[in-house]
Amino acid sequence: MRIGELAEATGTSARALRHYEQAGLISSERALNGYRVYDEPAVVRVRNIRYLLAAGLTLDDVRVFLPCLDGDVAAAQPSEKGLRVALERLAVLDERIAAQTRARDRLEAALREKTGDRIRPAA
Repeated sequence: MRIGELAEATGTSARALRHYEQAGLISSERALNGYRVYDEPAVVRVRNIRYLLAAGLTLDDVRVFLPCLDGDVAAAQPSEKGLRVALERLAVLDERIAAQTRARDRLEAALREKTGDRIRPAA
C-alpha cells in the first residue's frame, strides 16, 4: 500500500509516517515510480506506535518496543526494559507537571498581589 493508504488506515498523516520511517520505526520499499510502498503489517506497527506515543512516550522511548511493535502491544506483558522506560518517562512528566504548577502558582500569587486579590481562579 502507498503512504496515503497507510495514513488513512491508521489515522495518521503521511508526514508522521515519513517521520516514523526516518526514526527507524517503520520501513518501506520504493516502487519504480519512487513512491513508498508499505506491507500490510505496517498498519499494526503504526497503530502500536501511535498507541505508545498517545500514552506519553517519545519516539526514542518507542524504539525499546521495536521487537513487539508487530503484535498487540496494548495486551502484551511489558518487558523489564519497557517498564523501566515507561517509569522514567512518567517521572519526567511528573516533574514537568510540578514545574508548571509552581510557575502557575507564582503567576497567580503575583496577580493576586497586583490586583488586590480580585482575580478568580480558572475553572
